[in-house]
Amino acid sequence: MIQPETFALACIIVGALLIAKTLGGSFIARLPLSAAMIYLAVGVAIGPWGWGLLELDAFKNTLLLERLAEVALLVSLFTAGMKLEMPFKDRRWRIPVQLATVSMLATVAAIAAVGVWLLKLPLGAAVLLGAILAPTDPVLASDVQVANPGDRDRLRFGLTGEGGLNDGSAFPLVMLGLGLLGVHELGDMQWRWWTIDVLWAVAGGLALGYAMGTLVGRAIIYLRTQRLEALGSDEFIALGLIALTYGLALLTLTYGFLAVFAAGLALRRIDEPTAVATPALNALLSAEDQRATGSHAPAHMMRQVERFNSQLESFAEVAMVLVVGVLLATTRFDPNVLWFVPLLFLVIRPVAVAIGLLGTDAKPAQRRLMAWFGIRGIGSLYYLLFAISHGIAVPLAGQLLNITLAVVVASVVAHGISVTPLMKRYEARKSRKS
Repeated sequence: MIQPETFALACIIVGALLIAKTLGGSFIARLPLSAAMIYLAVGVAIGPWGWGLLELDAFKNTLLLERLAEVALLVSLFTAGMKLEMPFKDRRWRIPVQLATVSMLATVAAIAAVGVWLLKLPLGAAVLLGAILAPTDPVLASDVQVANPGDRDRLRFGLTGEGGLNDGSAFPLVMLGLGLLGVHELGDMQWRWWTIDVLWAVAGGLALGYAMGTLVGRAIIYLRTQRLEALGSDEFIALGLIALTYGLALLTLTYGFLAVFAAGLALRRIDEPTAVATPALNALLSAEDQRATGSHAPAHMMRQVERFNSQLESFAEVAMVLVVGVLLATTRFDPNVLWFVPLLFLVIRPVAVAIGLLGTDAKPAQRRLMAWFGIRGIGSLYYLLFAISHGIAVPLAGQLLNITLAVVVASVVAHGISVTPLMKRYEARKSRKS
């Protein structure tokens, strides 16, 4: 139970950080430093390792932390989907799709092998660890993602699409790990896992999300351009579509993360209908409503929704990285972490990306940066909490918690320090060649 004083303190800290990010955002952007690194440091400072103002426990506060991570991911996945405007027939789509499938499977297999042979984990726990750490993060990776919907850069497009897809495509492997540990039903010969957890949940989630995004988006645009109704409250479009899609996905046993990502993709692709508003009708509307009902109504709606989503995403990033900083005080870092983290970042991720990018047209510099920017964050924390809430053994959960938090913190620091200089160099090279 969260005390009123704790909630008030959390509001003050988050509010102060959001204002500080607004005031000093341009200055931070010029430094080899990310906003997430600052949030992490503040989280450590206010937690038991610092002033002791806030205390959280992954086992005592599992449900609260799981829901916070869940909401943060949903907002970020929807935003990632809306950024990807490129037609599906474009060859660039091979990059994120192969990264989110081939590279992710290679990562899970490699981590599972390391888990069994070197960390001495049971097979189910090793597979679960691989599924927890394989997804790249859509929340913390904004600096390397698509800057605007028209951005066709293969690096940014690939990393954005990968982060949007693999947070859902990792779910079947999480369920497999839980099944091998005996806390999830796999069925005889894993029939239930293959049919429900893999085929139905993945395909159904993508289809449901795309259908919902298309239906809701077209309905709103039709009412605005043909009936001059449904004006204003663009912010509710994002919240409503995310909640509606995710709720339906849960009820139909499909993967809500994939569904919400697909809803964002679909909403971005709403065609522009012909507006019917006449000059006489326009005279009755405000300037804002004229833009919302004119021939550019879809583009106007997208801008409004994206602006609101970016604000929600910033709030989610602050909250979740603070949580990670506070949770660090409850962990005991195993010496194995000292070699496992560099192995993941410098060997497993690059090899998996090299395999996943076979046959794509990504340039060598783009391949190297994709190999490095396998940012781990809130997605990994969510899957860990999901596993804990499903009743895995406490000693095993503690071991997975220690490794996961170590990887997330290392990613925040290493990728936060390197993102500004590496991306500046990349953009400078691209400008010289163009």
